[in-house]
Amino acid sequence: MKAFSPTLSVITIVYNNERDIERTMLSVLNQTYPNIEYIIIDGNSNDGTLQIIQKYKARIARLINEKDEGIYDAMNKGLAAATGDYLIFMNSGDEFFEATTVENVFATASDADIYYGETEMINDEGQSLGQRRHRAPEQFTWRDFKYGMSISHQAIYIRRALTEPYDRKYQLSADIDWIIRAAKKAKKIVNVNRYVAKYLVGGMSKAKHRQSLEERFDIMKRYYGLVPTVLNHVVIAFNLGWYWLKNRRTND
Repeated sequence: MKAFSPTLSVITIVYNNERDIERTMLSVLNQTYPNIEYIIIDGNSNDGTLQIIQKYKARIARLINEKDEGIYDAMNKGLAAATGDYLIFMNSGDEFFEATTVENVFATASDADIYYGETEMINDEGQSLGQRRHRAPEQFTWRDFKYGMSISHQAIYIRRALTEPYDRKYQLSADIDWIIRAAKKAKKIVNVNRYVAKYLVGGMSKAKHRQSLEERFDIMKRYYGLVPTVLNHVVIAFNLGWYWLKNRRTND
């Protein structure tokens, strides 16, 4: 029986990030899995980013280097360029967990609509900060985002035929809406039960954090209803407070 070996489009979005881009690229290019289409969308960087990308140009399927109108505009360009059976975003600063990650994901089960796993957080120095506060659910459906984004963007492989462009009315939280839309169409969703990505934790200003929360509330209200979303946010606030308290005790 022939092994399940679909083509995976890996899309990296980058703008002026010469510090991290090579680490991200090498985590893709060093995968043991052979059927990878690597696409890089550079927002017309003016530092040394493009020079680093050009070092590996022969191993990149598509490089688009032009000004964009924000991250989701860039991600939509990546979606439009992708031709693989599945796709995943591995943006600059993030990386696959190990060299065998993609191979292990597709070896878990054949022909799923979505594969997902766990994410490790890393800081600017590349040091581990442990698992994300939102643990990936044991079994995932589109309803599982009601308490927050329980699967990170870097840890979800989606059949390309299920994806649609990002809704650019959301400037910070369109990825939640995008994953929910795809998950609503999915028939077979597989938890690979392993760490699959490393996520670079970035700082967000308070103003942007508030905008992100407002966008997330609007998205959840659309899918889950107003009253359930209000009640779910009470649970989210309680869980966040308990997580903070527990970690403060651990660190004291």
